[in-house]
Amino acid sequence: MLQQILPGLAAAVAYGVLGVAMMALGYVLVDLATPGKLSDLIWVHRNPNAALLLVSGLIGVGVVLTTAIAASPNDLVAGLLASLAYGLLGLILMSLAFLIIDALTPGKLGDELATERLHPGTWVSAGAHVVIAVIIAAAIW
Repeated sequence: MLQQILPGLAAAVAYGVLGVAMMALGYVLVDLATPGKLSDLIWVHRNPNAALLLVSGLIGVGVVLTTAIAASPNDLVAGLLASLAYGLLGLILMSLAFLIIDALTPGKLGDELATERLHPGTWVSAGAHVVIAVIIAAAIW
């Protein structure tokens, strides 16, 4: 029985490590988009804008990776590589969407993310993260 579960457990660990790495990279990208330290904005200042943007990015990465894993063949290495590629694509496109929204709207969206009141622009950017993730997921499937 243990021989039947071990390959699945090994795959779960490998995909889990990949997921954590992609979420960490997403965290770094949101940190770059916000003035100040993201950890301080969220955990010390309880900033809802920074938290919403980070959550939408994490959800987006989760949607992309989950779909990539579900669609991957029984070959673990190929599945991990595909998941990595799609995860990176998702993060790149989410970052690009943030930059485009920032360029098309007045002010600096990064500065608005540091304000204490929830800014509507944060919802727009968060929505773009989720939409991009769903589009990539549909393309994978």
